[in-house]
Amino acid sequence: MTGSFVLHFKPNISVIEKSTDDIVIQSPKVRGNIPQHRLNIEQISPGLLSVIRILANDGATEEDLSNLVLEADGFSQLPKLYYYLQEFINFGMICHTVVCEEYPLATRFPIYLTQKFQFQDIAVDQKYVLSRFAYSHKEQEQLVLASPLVSAQIILANWKSAAVIAELSKPQTCQELCTKIPGISQQIMQLFLSLLLSTKMLSEVKMDGKAEEETNKNLISWEFHDLLFHCRHRNGKHSYPSGKTFRFLDKLEQPPLAKPRMSNDTIELYKPDIQKLKEEDYSFTLVLEERQSIRSYKDEPITDRQLGEFLYRSARNKRRIYKDYGECTHRPYANGGGRYELELYTIVNTCHNIDSGIYHYCPQEHQLCRLTERNNYVEMLLKDAYFATSRFSMPQVLFVYAARFPRIAWVYESIAYSLILKDVGCLQQTMYLVATAMNLAPCAVGSGNSDLFVAATGTDYYAETSVGEFILGSKAES
Repeated sequence: MTGSFVLHFKPNISVIEKSTDDIVIQSPKVRGNIPQHRLNIEQISPGLLSVIRILANDGATEEDLSNLVLEADGFSQLPKLYYYLQEFINFGMICHTVVCEEYPLATRFPIYLTQKFQFQDIAVDQKYVLSRFAYSHKEQEQLVLASPLVSAQIILANWKSAAVIAELSKPQTCQELCTKIPGISQQIMQLFLSLLLSTKMLSEVKMDGKAEEETNKNLISWEFHDLLFHCRHRNGKHSYPSGKTFRFLDKLEQPPLAKPRMSNDTIELYKPDIQKLKEEDYSFTLVLEERQSIRSYKDEPITDRQLGEFLYRSARNKRRIYKDYGECTHRPYANGGGRYELELYTIVNTCHNIDSGIYHYCPQEHQLCRLTERNNYVEMLLKDAYFATSRFSMPQVLFVYAARFPRIAWVYESIAYSLILKDVGCLQQTMYLVATAMNLAPCAVGSGNSDLFVAATGTDYYAETSVGEFILGSKAES
């Protein structure tokens, strides 16, 4: 394969010239203001210094950089050039750009530490296809191709590179692509495909018509959205800010600790004697061992007193604390940072002394606020949970967990949604244990309809919608 890539530093790489023969190259600072990577080159030769200055600006091909060192320093300094170029690549400092007709076509942009990165050659008659994990999106006014398989992105610099990606949704050879996309020579197309293949955006198609990644038994199990979610919310394949960054501190008002009361039609719930329960309740080990999903109920439905005790023991606000620039709280279940972004909606089918309908639980006042009487939405939500739990019994009471997304995103970056799902698990487990201790029938629901929930309650899908469900009822005799 002929042709070459233009090499240049990423825009966020700092080059600090301490003296005429002492230079420092470092990547951006991360936690604790410590540079992610730092290279100190002492007694640097004039040729290598010129190379680093070029890399920090428009860049050049490896051949041009080699010629520069040859002219300035002589042949003996070439190994040092190649050594540092490889170090820059390994540390994720170097971008590789394919140029077409003097304009950038595409750039490989490393976003995290790269290890043993190597370009792969492209055969002109070999078929390649876009990886099923590759996706494009807008980022800082650029079209970016990314994948959870790799810690690098491809910046698609113009319509031609985007057109090639569109064509690669089905198997294509380099020769076929050249006939479909005008203005790209075979040499440039090979370079572009090599950039994609080496960054795991492409997969080679075998003789049996299957892409290489289709025969990888470890990848077959992953769906696109699951792998992307996993990689994007764990450190290692990205360099985005993560954790408590308070990114909206000076931009948006912090969402309040408690959601304002949604209705003046309230029901005061029963509050159990917690001290008495501490003395008389089942042992923790018994509750833990007996916990199970129960989907059948006795004829007599759950009572308002049982519902009140259940909510008090599993979801009330126990106390308020001040942290992270505002109020937080403690509830009986664990939660990320004390944000407690989950709201509980109670869909009552049948319950002694509480009419059927949709209610919002107020954890501070320990009240139910009636939102609607029984209507078509109540029927649909109950049936949705009924079918999701193998149609054992129509739920007596259905709890829908809705997340106030801005409440947790105000503090956490990159991991906000994954924290919400962890919080759902914590609340579900707490509800299981409380229901078991109360001799009730609990069952978590595997999936629900968020659009249906929004239609039923009138919330804004992007501000607050459902992320989990849980069923509760009276326990039938064994």
